[in-house]
Amino acid sequence: MTADSDSENYIEPTSRAPVKVFDCKNCDLGSLVEEIASYEDRVQKIIDYVLSGPFKGKTHDELAKFVDTFGARPSGTFDLEKSIDYMIDLTRKEGLNDIVTEELEVPRWERGIETLTMFEPRKKKMDILGLGESVKTPLNGLTAEVVVISNFTHLEDTPDEEIKGKIVLYVPIFTTYVETVIYRKEGAAKASAKGAVASLVRSIAPFSINSPHTGSQNYSDGVEPIPAAAITLEDADMITRLYNRGEKVKVNLIMYSTLETAVSRNTLIDLKGYKDPEKLVIVSGHIDSWDVGQGAMDDGGGMFISWAVPVILRRLKLTPRRTIRTIFWTAEELGFYGAHSYKKSHKSESHNINYIMESDEGTFAPLGLVANGNRKTRCIVAEVLKLFQSINASTLVEDDSPGSDISIFTSNGIPGASLHNDNAKYFWFHHTEGDTMNVETPENLDLCTAFWTAVAYIIADLSVDIPR
Repeated sequence: MTADSDSENYIEPTSRAPVKVFDCKNCDLGSLVEEIASYEDRVQKIIDYVLSGPFKGKTHDELAKFVDTFGARPSGTFDLEKSIDYMIDLTRKEGLNDIVTEELEVPRWERGIETLTMFEPRKKKMDILGLGESVKTPLNGLTAEVVVISNFTHLEDTPDEEIKGKIVLYVPIFTTYVETVIYRKEGAAKASAKGAVASLVRSIAPFSINSPHTGSQNYSDGVEPIPAAAITLEDADMITRLYNRGEKVKVNLIMYSTLETAVSRNTLIDLKGYKDPEKLVIVSGHIDSWDVGQGAMDDGGGMFISWAVPVILRRLKLTPRRTIRTIFWTAEELGFYGAHSYKKSHKSESHNINYIMESDEGTFAPLGLVANGNRKTRCIVAEVLKLFQSINASTLVEDDSPGSDISIFTSNGIPGASLHNDNAKYFWFHHTEGDTMNVETPENLDLCTAFWTAVAYIIADLSVDIPR
């Protein structure tokens, strides 16, 4: 069975599913409209302080120092733990001392040698990246024929005898990340169930310069774990062309890795509210990264704009009614370990989370928020966003599951939002060696910092709680 060619099935790529912009025409918030409008001067004060005042360029400078010092920060590593210590010290230098770390057990998956060599119909070495927590191959690797699969329906329709003993290569064409990433996450388990000896996937990205993209994957219970790796768009498309011409494609795959456990920490920084300190508005980003690149974009930028929130508010002496809690989630990349641990250990106070925010899809020019919640909640947030028309960040996108780590909370009815930003190129660099400071700009980080800080402040200071 031939696989679909990339040219025949190309769809213009986007970072997310098509957005649904919230229509606030029929919102009736009464006097709350005037209350929200009264924050205009304070919003402008924050914006001016960041875009043209003492904080101008600081988010970029601090992120660059952080990234240059630690580079990649994989789950369970010494570098990650040192980077956590660094952020605690940096925060204390800003006069914020209400800092707590909470320990949890996390996976420590370390890749070793990884090679993929095509022997038939010609010899060619290919770039690969093993997927998170993949098992290893035998020392001499696996040598097998490749069967190209376009989607899971194609896999199911292919007889088991045509899959058994072969290496499955999935070649999904990137549409949106949410739609396409399932082939990375579930591909190995589904291929193994059909008798495959290994699973490869065309990198989950819309663009490539021969760059493989790593990411997490999940083995299903009752299925033999098989080696799983991503290959470049270019190599995947070449193999597909050969396969569709009826040529036998045979490769040798060598992968070595180790999987252990280690102890890491979530980091909590509180700016206590003056009236309802037990109530929380959480701003967050994850501090760990993959082992490729530097984790500047994913998620250094998101972490640093969340770090800046209590720092800027303290400097400006803007103390909100409720507590603003900044959280640096740990071990996000291998399965939201930090978020799951926080939810479990803070179960008794989940009712006090008034709003939860996360930035984990880039810190390019901010456009607004991607938010969940009932209609009144969305009306309130949309009204808040009207204060950011001057920086073109007033759009509210509706999504029942915004964010990654915070999905652990929003799925249980807690209202929240992620940063909506101009991230059309985010998945060009996502989970690759290209995730470096070159992707970030001081101007965009300033805009994100100002926006993130002011939004969190207003929501934390409003006279009413965000409804659930």
